[in-house]
Amino acid sequence: MRNKNGFSRCGENYIVRLRQEGRYSTAHVYQNALYSFSKFCGTSHVSFGQVSRGSLRRYGQYLYGCGLRLNTISTYMRMLRSIYNRGVEAGIAPYVPRLFHDVYTGVDVRQKKALPAVELHKLLYEDPKSDRLRRTQAIACLMFQFCGMSFADLAHLEKSALDQNVLRYNRIKTKTPMSVEVLDTAKEMINRLRSRQDSRPDFPDYLFDILSSDKKRTDERAYREYQSALRQFNNCLKDLARALHLKSPVTSYTLRHSWATTAKYRGVSIEMISESLGHKSIKTTQIYLKGFGLQERTEVNKGNLSYIRNYRSGK
Repeated sequence: MRNKNGFSRCGENYIVRLRQEGRYSTAHVYQNALYSFSKFCGTSHVSFGQVSRGSLRRYGQYLYGCGLRLNTISTYMRMLRSIYNRGVEAGIAPYVPRLFHDVYTGVDVRQKKALPAVELHKLLYEDPKSDRLRRTQAIACLMFQFCGMSFADLAHLEKSALDQNVLRYNRIKTKTPMSVEVLDTAKEMINRLRSRQDSRPDFPDYLFDILSSDKKRTDERAYREYQSALRQFNNCLKDLARALHLKSPVTSYTLRHSWATTAKYRGVSIEMISESLGHKSIKTTQIYLKGFGLQERTEVNKGNLSYIRNYRSGK
């Protein structure tokens, strides 16, 4: 008989709760981690007793052997740790000191996600000679010109976010309020990608033709649609990179990291970069530093764009 208080059941109950709260992305990550660990253990009914320092260490080696990157391994381990801790708090799992001490739960900063300037220039400005890839390139350009905006934030922008020449929105991931001035170079691309769907009461009225406006944001179908759009965009980015003969891998994260790296190379302060990206951790920094204004962030953004647009190899 299945243990009602087992590790798998504890994880599944939390995943159900996350979905009920509309946190589909987080639930998806937990589901993947739980499925992976269950597969490793050879059972879908993992008990708390099967979660030991030895089994976790072997699981980490198994993931590494499967070719997973350190940051993915860390994510899975942190999800498992969270599930186990919930069992401890509920009194259905024994407290084991330093249970996850021997497995990797950090962040591997060695993974280079930013493009070299010469390749970033090609990605944003060379003609791929394809309407489909030109659309992908336009989206990539907007992400870069909007201070390294994430694809999730770009896709979910609503028409009401655009107030004259300023975008005002809350980040999807952290709910951090953001404001970005729209540069003149972005206006034509905004018009090209603008959604022509009619607005409906109580439904999102998206600015760009990336997501349909026929599903409420809290609907799980809207999350699945976004995941599909993200996969499609990443596949198109690969095709764009191939068409432009880039050597570096390109994903939706590349534009964000490339914006930050370009700013850092140009001598922009880490505090300004963090605030422009909307990182939640900037709140700690702001205790000691005055927040930067829209005009200051706009100058940094213009400088980044000018640097890449005018970049010449060998300079």
